[in-house]
Formats: sequence, C-alpha cells, structure tokens
Amino acid sequence: MELHHLVNTFGQDLQRRYGEKVHKLSLHGGFSCPNRDGTIGRGGCTFCHVASFADETAQQLSVSAQLSQRALGVDRAKRYLAYFQAYTSTYAEVEKLKAMYEEALKYADIVGLCVGTRPDCVPDAVLDLLASYKDQGYEIWLELGLQTANDKTLQRINRGHDFACYDKITRRARALGLNVCTHLIVGLPGDTASDHIRTMDRVIETGTDGIKLHPLHIVEGSIMAKAWRAGRLQAISLDDYAESASEMILRTPSNVVYHRVSASARKPTLLAPAWCENRWLAMTDIARALTVKGAQGSLVGDAFHFVR
Repeated sequence: MELHHLVNTFGQDLQRRYGEKVHKLSLHGGFSCPNRDGTIGRGGCTFCHVASFADETAQQLSVSAQLSQRALGVDRAKRYLAYFQAYTSTYAEVEKLKAMYEEALKYADIVGLCVGTRPDCVPDAVLDLLASYKDQGYEIWLELGLQTANDKTLQRINRGHDFACYDKITRRARALGLNVCTHLIVGLPGDTASDHIRTMDRVIETGTDGIKLHPLHIVEGSIMAKAWRAGRLQAISLDDYAESASEMILRTPSNVVYHRVSASARKPTLLAPAWCENRWLAMTDIARALTVKGAQGSLVGDAFHFVR
C-alpha cells in the first residue's frame, strides 16, 4: 500500500485543502545561527553542515530571484509556499525579517510561509509578526528543530537548548494560531529506540501540527564526520530506521501532518548511511511496516483514513 494511504502526508493535505498541487520553494535568507556565532556556542550542532541541504550560493540572490529560480524547476504546481530553510530563519531584527517575509509573500502564487528555526530564537515580536500574516489569510508554518526530547542527547550534540525551551515556544506559537512543524532526527548518538518513542510521546503531549522525521545523516564538514571516520559513531541501519519511524507514526494522531518521513542526501557530502542516497528506500520500508501494523494513529485509537 502506498504511504499516503497510511500516513497523513503534507502533499496530500495541501492537495485536499487547495484542490491542486502546492510546492515548497526553498530559500536561503543569509541568516546565521546563535550556536555558531558565539551567542550561545561555537561550531554548531555536531550533525550540522548546512551545505548538505542548502545551496549556499543562493543567498547572493534576492528572495524574489530565488523564488523565480526555484519555481522554474517545479512541474505541475501553480501555488507555492516560500520556505526559509537555511540556518536560523528568525535570527535577525524583526524589521529585517518583515522585509524578507513580505518580499516572499508578494511573489506571484505564494500562499504562505514555512520558517525554519530553533526554539530558542523565536521572540514574541517574531511570533506576532508571523501571526499577523496568518490573520491575513496566509498559511504559516513555524518549523522548529527539536531533534530529540532527550536532554542528555541534546547536550551531547551541542544543540544549545533543552526540551523545556521547545515546549514553551510551541505552546505560545499554537496559542496564536500558528502551525508548528517539529523536526526530529532518528539515530542520534545516545538515543535508543525507546528514546525515539519517548520523544514522539512528549511532542504529542505538548501539541504539534506537523512532523518531519529525518534519519541521522553523517555529512562531510560536520563534527560527527570526524567521529565516524575514527570508528566512534555508527550510522543507523535502514531496518532500524523503518522500525522506529513506523512506531512513531503509529503513535501520532491522524490530524498531525507528516511533512516528511525520511530524507536523502548525495555523495560526496553524504558519508553514511549509504541507503540515504535513495530517497525511496525508507519510505517503501515504512509503508511496508505500516501495512502490517496499522495506519498513522492506530496506537492512539485515531487511525488515519485516506480520503481521495
């Protein structure tokens, strides 16, 4: 059975609500990160190398120029979400953020914003700004990088915040009517399969509107790359990832939208695991597992039922 018959996927959710395909266009706003510039830390998170998922040359272009460039490579989409992806996309003065966000919203056929950030970089003024766009009828997603609810693991990967920080900002954002998408990494050093389940349970208890699941990528240029080369870090296997991801999905209420259940990367940036080069492998194995175990939400008595 196909994944979208078992999981409430973002693509299908947008299709149902807009009546047509809506595509995310990734943007690089030239932002920094407080975990790199010395505000809270140096070197960034141990898994991170932004060039592995973002085009660093894009920041030389204006927001409008980036949107035009990205839209050219998209087939079959007539509407778009502007996705501020790279680094910490709320880490600037509010007036600067306002100018960049509104440049994106003025672009033709943009229906809203997705803003990727850290839970410790979203002050009230930024929440109010995003809420003002929501009140104007735009679709707004605040994408928060949590990665894990295990505070010991967060410290180990040099994340720079704890779960309580995430919990606080998520509740504040949702109280303003903003959609929150929570980013989680499966396979972090120190986290076990039980920790993956515990993380999902705590995220659901706090409340979220969307989930992004990622297997841990060990990428060139990251601190983890050194540990992997020295044999001190093992990459998660496809079987273990599919098992944890499927169990997490089973515990997710059906109204929560999955923006992603896996992620891929390419060599030479990707060092391990090799299976992450093929974006379909994990999705196929997760769908296979859910076909046997049940659809999203089955373990909370709220199973997802596909609506065509």
